[in-house]
Amino acid sequence: MNQSKFSLADVLSVSSALLFGFVCFLGLNFLNIGTEKVWGMDRTTGCIIIALVCASSLFFTAYGARLLKRTNGNFKTSFVLEVILLILFVLLAFFFTTKSSPFTHYFTVSAQKSEINSKLQKSIEQAENIFSKYETYANTRINLYENILRGVVDSEYTDPPTYKLYGFEPSRTVAGNTQIETKMFTIRADLFPSHYSDTISGKGIKEVANDWIQDAKNATSSWKPIGIVGIVQDIEKNSNEWLDTLVTFSKKRELGEQVDNFADSLSFANVKTYFTKLNSPTPLSIGLALLSYGLMLLSWVVTKRSTRYPGLKFLFGWGKTNDNEL
Repeated sequence: MNQSKFSLADVLSVSSALLFGFVCFLGLNFLNIGTEKVWGMDRTTGCIIIALVCASSLFFTAYGARLLKRTNGNFKTSFVLEVILLILFVLLAFFFTTKSSPFTHYFTVSAQKSEINSKLQKSIEQAENIFSKYETYANTRINLYENILRGVVDSEYTDPPTYKLYGFEPSRTVAGNTQIETKMFTIRADLFPSHYSDTISGKGIKEVANDWIQDAKNATSSWKPIGIVGIVQDIEKNSNEWLDTLVTFSKKRELGEQVDNFADSLSFANVKTYFTKLNSPTPLSIGLALLSYGLMLLSWVVTKRSTRYPGLKFLFGWGKTNDNEL
């Protein structure tokens, strides 16, 4: 009976190679965290290309051996090439089971996810607190300014210089309370400009930051390998950008105001070393690597040699055969 051109074993071999390549990509993505270019390409593309090279080098040596095993002619040459490919496969398999392998690197990093998550959560909470701290600062400043304005209005006739310093018009022209409302509107608009928060469009600075922070929390709590890299790379940059924006808002001063700018101290644990340091492979990574190798070799294992195959005894001249091809 003729063998199927593409058997279930072949499907398993291809699937295992693809999964192996995907894990290699994750490991390379970890290893190159913070790197902009890989092989002269952007980091993601470079990691994908290298992962494909890793997976295809294993798959094509195994599948090439499978094709040579089922050959119907040139048995001696085909057998030698088959053995060479199998040796190459074993050598590649050995390399991809060492600590330098992107496949095993993914699992060594994932084994430390508890420590990584703990440090990242602190950084995320710190970023989240920037906005609540700023709102406390701004509201305190607004309340203080309103109290001062009311005191200044009450002292219109007893302390004219201060009344003028705060930019008030004579009360006989414009009522003091009306002027206070105008000034309060101005300080609120300065400290909370329209692009600070926009709950309708969801595109205000605060809403965009909160969305990113929520995604970061989800990625760390559920350990999403691709998302976690973006968080590690962006958490410090984003936090500092948000802080700088809020400090800029706080630099605006109303007439007569004497206050400090908004300030917050940020410190971030260095978690990139968890991703870039090569460690010994974990038992899980070794076991899964061996399983992948076995599945990639499965199509070679189950492939039957041609019925015309003379066997090793005759193949190397240890016996005689009537096969005219030898």
